[in-house]
Amino acid sequence: MSNSTAREADLQGDEARAAGVIEKPVIGLMIMGRKRPGFDPEWGAAVQKRIAARLKAFPWHVVTPSQNIADQAELKRAVEQCRQEGVATLLLVQPTISDGRLAPLLSRLWDKPLVLWATTEKPSGAMISANSLVGTHVMAATLRQLGHPLEIVYGDPDDSLTQERLRQAISAVHAADAIVGRSVGLIGYHAPGFVDFHTDPVFLNDSLASQLYHLNTPELIDRVQSYTDDQIAADLAAFKKLGVPEGPDFATAVAAAGSTAEEALAMQARYYRAFRDYFAEERFDVLAFRCWPDLPTVLGHWPYFALARLVSEGFPIAMEGDVDGALCSRIAESAEIGPVYLSDWLEHDHNSITIWHTGAAPFQLCEPIGRDGGPRLGVQFNNKKPTVVEASIKSDEDVTAFRIWRYDGEYHMTALEGRTEKPRRELMATNGRFVTDEVDVRDWFEEMVQIGMPHHLCIVHGHYADTLRRVARLTGMEWV
Repeated sequence: MSNSTAREADLQGDEARAAGVIEKPVIGLMIMGRKRPGFDPEWGAAVQKRIAARLKAFPWHVVTPSQNIADQAELKRAVEQCRQEGVATLLLVQPTISDGRLAPLLSRLWDKPLVLWATTEKPSGAMISANSLVGTHVMAATLRQLGHPLEIVYGDPDDSLTQERLRQAISAVHAADAIVGRSVGLIGYHAPGFVDFHTDPVFLNDSLASQLYHLNTPELIDRVQSYTDDQIAADLAAFKKLGVPEGPDFATAVAAAGSTAEEALAMQARYYRAFRDYFAEERFDVLAFRCWPDLPTVLGHWPYFALARLVSEGFPIAMEGDVDGALCSRIAESAEIGPVYLSDWLEHDHNSITIWHTGAAPFQLCEPIGRDGGPRLGVQFNNKKPTVVEASIKSDEDVTAFRIWRYDGEYHMTALEGRTEKPRRELMATNGRFVTDEVDVRDWFEEMVQIGMPHHLCIVHGHYADTLRRVARLTGMEWV
């Protein structure tokens, strides 16, 4: 993928966030204070300024409803202001120790996960200057005993490790909140035989307080066919602008299917517009759909170029009716570690997994356009119908493979860090190789299958197992 195409995908990802599909964190800075000055008020004031400066350097909007939350009335007012200004993540700080009696009220007022940040003592003098960690520890322990999910960070605002820990905690809390109380769209059902993707609406409600909103595949087909050429003209132009070249057999295969390359691209524009409209009109937070055998059988085209573009732009959407795979995508995008390559587990040995799927990987994870292994338009490997994106996953990159799934009445999550290497052999569609020295892959695979892990892996760029572990903890998922 060229730098310009990568930037375009990033911009379109921002567009997806602006549309409300994936929202960036809005932070409510809760400065927990005291009615009477205590400890070293000058040190506390200086720390408070450094906290504000650190948060300003992050790429997130910060709301500060009060400079001193010291009683119940001010806490209620501050929480309500945060709610009115669209805050999704509360960050509690105590430049000097605050009133721990406010913790139970806070838990009642705000049922989402919290981030608590304790700062350091003044590094000189015999006097205890802040007691910030003690106060934060008191509040955190109380909240946890009340069953309230939270992340806790300790350190100086100017320390780089503290900054990274704070960013991680905010991202994890934001991602955990992003999958709770949501609208989950499912078009059709899971692909035939893929019962491991089956979604139980009651379980989804009980586990994540989220609603499964079911539509049928004929509705999608009718919508795809209903657009006029004028309605999809801008989307068709955007597909062409991506500059994905045709593979060597694409035109011939398309002609054999009774179509043209232009018509094949127009069909992808129709698919793309249909999915975008579902997100916008139904306000879906995630979307999964049944692709085969219905769509290529009725419409003569697979939707995988459209799907590749959508996931590259940050939309949490998954093929084959894999709702939990789409939820994984929302976790990754909300934690700003996405996009997700949703891959089959094709084969493995002691330290590697062949990550292969049928042509809808995000462009950011593929070799660049125009290079060996870069994205190109192809036809599906089995029935030779258009349009898939053939590509190799970029080699020599840090990656994390993860997954959530239902087993034994609760959600489970796992993650494994590794690197990508060049595949041992060329395969049609999207091909890559995940290599790790953390486990013996053969043993790990057997352990995961014993607890029901489905056959799709979610691959993201970078090492994020610890962040994902925190998301699991915050949402009550069993980490394995």
